Amino acid sequence: MTVIGTVPLDGASVSTATLVHLSGDIDILTTTQMRQRLLSILDHSTSLFVLDMSEVTFFGAGGLGVLVGVQGRAQAQGITLALTGLTPSVTRLLRITGLDCHFPIVV
Repeated sequence: MTVIGTVPLDGASVSTATLVHLSGDIDILTTTQMRQRLLSILDHSTSLFVLDMSEVTFFGAGGLGVLVGVQGRAQAQGITLALTGLTPSVTRLLRITGLDCHFPIVV
C-alpha cells in the first residue's frame, strides 16, 4: 500500500476536501502502515476526508478494519470519510459486508 499523495497542502482552505490517493495491495502486511498514515493525515484534515482507491490492486478484510477505525476517528473529529474510485472488487466487498451503506461514495 502506498499513499500516492494528499491534498490540500498546508495553508489550503478548510472548505477543500483532503484527498488521499491509495495504491497497491491493502492486506495484512500493509494495514498497520496504512492505519498510521491515514490517522496522521486525518489529524491535519478538513471536514471532508476522501480516499481515492482507484489504484488499489487488492483489498483484504484487514483493509475494511482500517476503514472502519479511521471512520470512527474521523466522526469523533467532525470529519466525514468518503470513498472514491472504487474498483468492482472493492465495491463487491463493501456490499457483501454491508459497509457500502456506511461510507459516502464520491463519484
